[in-house]
Amino acid sequence: MLKRKEFFGGSTSNSESTEFNRILSGTEFTGDIVSDSNILIEGDIVGNVSCSGKVQISSSGKIKGNLVCVNAEIDGTIHGELTIENLLTMRSTARIKGDIQSTKLTIEEGAFFEGSCVMKSPMTATTFTADVEEED
Repeated sequence: MLKRKEFFGGSTSNSESTEFNRILSGTEFTGDIVSDSNILIEGDIVGNVSCSGKVQISSSGKIKGNLVCVNAEIDGTIHGELTIENLLTMRSTARIKGDIQSTKLTIEEGAFFEGSCVMKSPMTATTFTADVEEED
């Protein structure tokens, strides 16, 4: 059994960095991703994504799983729950099917969202300590 790191409690933040881990268009990834650095997703992911920085999903990017991060900019598709510590930006091409929890939310005209949204107080600290089990 793998333990996920506790996010959002540290003093450093990678959300301001301009460097991104990239999952390129045409790439299909199955499994959970945990990163201390920003992530740019242009391909397809089946699994959960946890990031202590910014997650950017391009118009070709897709996630079928949950997303936990500090900031997110969505141009692509997500089927799963989103827990965003700070700002979630849904661009006009965004397609989200799942519940959202965020402190700040920006939605451009044309974006699609199906689910519930909870706006939380910026005073509330978010921790993510879910267990991930490996299947044989």
